[in-house]
Amino acid sequence: MTAEEEPGRTTARALAATVRRLQDAAARTREEARRRTVVDVATGMLAERLGLVPAEASARLARLAREAGVPVPTLAADIARIHDATPEAPEGGLAAPPHLTPALAAETDLQRAADAVLEQTDPLGVRGVALWQRLPGGALALAAHAGLTADEAAVWSRVPPRVDTPAQHVVQGGTALWPGDRAAALPSIGAANARAVLPLLDGGRCRGAFEVLWSGPAPALGPSHRRLLVGLADLCATLLGPVQEPEPADELAVLLEGLLSPALLLEPVIRGGQATDFTLVRVNTRFDDPLGRPRQALEGASLLETYPLACATGLFERLLRAHRTGIPLPGESVKLGFTTGRLALPADTQLAIAPFGGRLVVGWQLGTSPSDDDQQVALLRQAQRLARVAGFEELPGQGVIRWSDGLRELFGLPPEAAPVPLRHLTRLVHPDDEPAVRRLVDTVRQRHRTASGVFRLALPDGTHRYAHVIAEPLLDDDGRLLAIRGAYHDVSAQHRTEVALDATQERLADSEKQASEGEQLALRLQQAILPSAPPPLAAMGLRATVRYRPAAQRDRVGGDWYDVLPLPDERVLLAVGDVAGHGVGAATGMVALRHALRGLAVTGAGPGRLLEWANAVALREPGQVTATAACVLFDPAAGQLRWARAGHLPPVRFSGEGAELLPLPHGVLLGALQEARYEERTVRLGTHDVLLLYTDGLVERRDRPAEESVDELIRAAGPPGPDLEHYLDRLLALSSADTQDDTCLIAVRVE
Repeated sequence: MTAEEEPGRTTARALAATVRRLQDAAARTREEARRRTVVDVATGMLAERLGLVPAEASARLARLAREAGVPVPTLAADIARIHDATPEAPEGGLAAPPHLTPALAAETDLQRAADAVLEQTDPLGVRGVALWQRLPGGALALAAHAGLTADEAAVWSRVPPRVDTPAQHVVQGGTALWPGDRAAALPSIGAANARAVLPLLDGGRCRGAFEVLWSGPAPALGPSHRRLLVGLADLCATLLGPVQEPEPADELAVLLEGLLSPALLLEPVIRGGQATDFTLVRVNTRFDDPLGRPRQALEGASLLETYPLACATGLFERLLRAHRTGIPLPGESVKLGFTTGRLALPADTQLAIAPFGGRLVVGWQLGTSPSDDDQQVALLRQAQRLARVAGFEELPGQGVIRWSDGLRELFGLPPEAAPVPLRHLTRLVHPDDEPAVRRLVDTVRQRHRTASGVFRLALPDGTHRYAHVIAEPLLDDDGRLLAIRGAYHDVSAQHRTEVALDATQERLADSEKQASEGEQLALRLQQAILPSAPPPLAAMGLRATVRYRPAAQRDRVGGDWYDVLPLPDERVLLAVGDVAGHGVGAATGMVALRHALRGLAVTGAGPGRLLEWANAVALREPGQVTATAACVLFDPAAGQLRWARAGHLPPVRFSGEGAELLPLPHGVLLGALQEARYEERTVRLGTHDVLLLYTDGLVERRDRPAEESVDELIRAAGPPGPDLEHYLDRLLALSSADTQDDTCLIAVRVE
């Protein structure tokens, strides 16, 4: 090649390169046009088939493509069934409405999308738009903008998490702001007289905000205009790049265990694009379940199912906010509720929440500050100490045994002694009691059933203590034994009392004088137990009258009792009961049950729960006490009456419409079954209504059902009238009972 030919070849190569570049540009232009046409067609088809406006259809197309993991044009081609290079017009001639470009869904550059959004909202008089992206820690970054100056963008390039702006308000609250809303007037980017701010949502999490600005007053935005802006916000949400947040690694367990406070890891449960629950993925060894469940029973469980009351009292709301906004909760004292069965236990809880790669790390520490609930717990511990009751828990699979305060003292062991496993209890009891102990252990550990018994504990000093032991198994979903829980009750004093009582009764039987003294003692006991008149209730708008007629004329003490007790919460406890038997033996059980109900009623529990506790008292009383009872809690201010029964006859309500028995709830005798449950019923008492409670000694006959006798007696006695004292005397006089049983009556009128 000569020197003269070289410049010509260079020029030819340059021209050829230019031609190829132009051809490539033309091909890209045609491909871009084809892509936009395909997206327009698919958007129109979605709008027609789903009944959406074009903007909503564009957002739906972009979301579907993101979820499928394919480009928007590819999905659009599948929807419209367009596979050749020259797309056909959609059937029916569907096209985008004016001022709307559905092909925005195919845009991959956020800044170009912002320019296109500003162009599409020009008919609404929009001055500018800003797209904010949430950063880890809660700060906002200006991801893209259109219609704003470079200075405005530079000043507002990043908004710290604690600066209150309309965009921060939307990101933290999750709801849109429209012109006229108070929070929309907060300081923000650009000089504007009105603005609208919408959340950019992705999978239930707020990833940022879409802000629209007007120079003057905003136009009246109708439903279609608002749907247009919402659709554009959804489109922009699909274009936000991922925020670089730390992903949880396999070493997360090490991280949780390295924390000095109890902690748990939560995984959001997403349904319909929203977080509807959280899964307890992991808890560290310092985490102590408020209800005593082991960690293997917690991990993998639903948060709402595991702690429903805690979620309802503020926990779930705070978790959702941290998940949605990504803003950690550094530490807050929250009163959360925990429940087991019918017992609610509020507790002051120190709560901290930190988003971690789409999950939440939650620090959870029960507070120790004194509160009413803490005082109730302290009172419960004091009652356990006075009653000489101590609890235990064993985790057979882990070799862990926990004893509550007082149990080592019951066994006569030093404070530093290791707890004794239940299976080794035979080594510490009287030899005659070893077979009974083995049966109890076998029932709990092998047959997985609750068992109880009274045993003589052999103390190191050679003496014995009588202990009532009850143990119950805790099983997993597959029926495997997770734990054994129970309690020891020192009944030595009761045993000595029974022995002394037997000896006393033998001595009393030796002489008439001692019998006379016993009669006087029993009479004083009756007078001390059952007052002759109820407490004054006039301040509560009530009037009450009582009667007691014993059956055993010699002892003058039976097993029937009554109680009328004003409570601190301005309710009134009304109760009647009948312990099986007569004389001093029945009175002993009656004293325990009556005083148990009186003491437990101040806890605020309902009548069904009070009877459950009374049943536990009856089961633990020496001599196997059984009794019927009716327990009523009346709220004079609300006129509401709640009642439950343990095999007892129903009360009678007298109103302007006549006399009627209260609806009958289910409930078995006290002392008949372990873990018995008592149903509650609710009725109303109006002004001048009278409620009558009674024991079966008033109506019981051998030849007819008690309900028939009640109906006959009420009809014979007539309405109560203004004098309740006279009415109760008339009922006793008209009673046709033939069983010679004790009788208690309570009549209460609402003044």
